[in-house]
Amino acid sequence: MAMNLPSLLHRARRWAPMAALALGACAAKPTAVVTAPAPPPAPLMTAAAPAAPAFQIPVEYYILPNGLRVVLSPDHTAPTATVAAYYRVGFRTEPRNRTGFAHLFEHLMFQGSQNLGKAEFIQLIQKNGGALNGSTRFDFTNYFEVVPSNKLETILWAEADRMRGLAITQANLTNQQGVVKSEVRVNVLNQPYGGFPWIAMPMKANKNWSNAHNFYGDMSDLDAANLADVKAFFKTYYAPNNAVLAVVGDFDPTEARAWVEKYYAAIPGAPQPPQPDISEPRQEQEQRFAQDDKLATKPALAFGYHMPERNTPEYYAMIMLDQILLQGNDSRLYQALVQQRGYAASVSGGINYLGNQFNYNGPMLWMGDLVHDPGVPADSVVHVLDREVARLNSQGIDQATLDLALVKIRSAFYDQMSGSDNFGRADLLAAFALFDNDPARINRLEAEFRKVTPEVMRRTIREYLRPGNRTIITVNPLAKG
Repeated sequence: MAMNLPSLLHRARRWAPMAALALGACAAKPTAVVTAPAPPPAPLMTAAAPAAPAFQIPVEYYILPNGLRVVLSPDHTAPTATVAAYYRVGFRTEPRNRTGFAHLFEHLMFQGSQNLGKAEFIQLIQKNGGALNGSTRFDFTNYFEVVPSNKLETILWAEADRMRGLAITQANLTNQQGVVKSEVRVNVLNQPYGGFPWIAMPMKANKNWSNAHNFYGDMSDLDAANLADVKAFFKTYYAPNNAVLAVVGDFDPTEARAWVEKYYAAIPGAPQPPQPDISEPRQEQEQRFAQDDKLATKPALAFGYHMPERNTPEYYAMIMLDQILLQGNDSRLYQALVQQRGYAASVSGGINYLGNQFNYNGPMLWMGDLVHDPGVPADSVVHVLDREVARLNSQGIDQATLDLALVKIRSAFYDQMSGSDNFGRADLLAAFALFDNDPARINRLEAEFRKVTPEVMRRTIREYLRPGNRTIITVNPLAKG
């Protein structure tokens, strides 16, 4: 198992607006899945066109007596089924002095259960022509499998077997502590720009320990995890009343519901501790930090702005500002930094580097980063950023610009929803069930963006894109080019 977060980050940037959903993390390399041609996406709205009819995703949502939230969403496009188990425990929930523990535990979930030995879960999926993966995020840990639809019952049984009883042994713990420490060395310590900015920025920009610690894990903390920690963690956070099960794909809902009842209903729930206070104070002054990188050959710069509270009008406005400023070659920052001035070959970023702008539930940053020409001072890059934000603030954002941003959002959304593996759909359904108790929210997203007016955009720019709400990190390269 390998949580390859740098490659995860690359995919998040590449798919950025509504994507960064199928994020590879901790699993063996997936095998091919049976697929069929995806249907053509819904026609995109042009800036001058009236609103297109809403695309409705089927959502059947219910809660078992043990507290397990279940979302069923049939899609008969391809003969596959996707099972996604989401647990409400992530980086923000792990105990103090146990940094990296949520991720370590994710690894342990692949080490065996009551009826499946070590690696047998992985083999079961792959030998049936499927793919699987898992990842740890700020506010959840997830596991998903994509299989031919005639194997859905088998996978529901196997995923329930892990929830019912994990093989928690000292040998498994010691083994996976070594694996995770190796990942830290390979993916962070021995890579140029290794933790930049996906680890570094949250640690610098945030003040609350829950949001600001090294979630990949300090070596001493990883070593300190013990068997009692693991057993307590599993009993508490991997209980059904702290989880969502999403099933998407080619299946009969009545049959799937019976299987879920058969394999999950008898798993007991567990008392849940109160959610930690993860709030962040309003940032009043810009913060700047510099870090040396012995493996980097060029300087780099990252900026991070605190996001508005999730699901507010300003939150949706900020997602649209991300489109206007940062997403795609038509974005203001790409044009200004890359095309016009040639400061860098690219500029990347978005909302929630370890996921997407919807699958988190707490303080978040809008971030951007670039590796730039050694002859370009960092202040020159910041000047261009300030100039583009000031242009939006002074000139305003007209309806045509908002419409274009919405076209890009809709395009990415339909691309994700039409994927033959259905993970994008499962991810949003599970996140909205886990955080909002409302997976049907997936069908109201476009309506929320359509409510954003030029005035909402103006006040969002003034409050959230002000320099005082910003943290900047620069990288000083020490390796010879």
